[in-house]
Amino acid sequence: MTNKKILQLENGVLFLLASILFVYLGFSIFYFFIFLLLPDVTMIGYLRSPKFGAKLYNLGHNLVFPVLLIIIYIFTHEALLLPIAIVWCAHIFMDRMLSYGLKYPDEFKHTHIQNL
Repeated sequence: MTNKKILQLENGVLFLLASILFVYLGFSIFYFFIFLLLPDVTMIGYLRSPKFGAKLYNLGHNLVFPVLLIIIYIFTHEALLLPIAIVWCAHIFMDRMLSYGLKYPDEFKHTHIQNL
């Protein structure tokens, strides 16, 4: 099994886990699917330039920000933060399962997963 396939499998399992956790915690599956593609709004940066688009896309498609939301949730118990973070993580896992990775500034289709 190639490294790429291992990462796809790993992210597929994490996507499934995030989906199950979302429902297990009592959040509406309807909202899960409504907001699942919301991070893709960061692709709008490509209208300006590939370099700016890649930077904006990568900000919305790395795990730093949803994990920060989870940490903030742990300390504040602000109810809205946890479902947002779970859906955001699920989106990232789904993208990586489908081989959509972090973008390089040369073109939209050039991702870190394609280099594996």
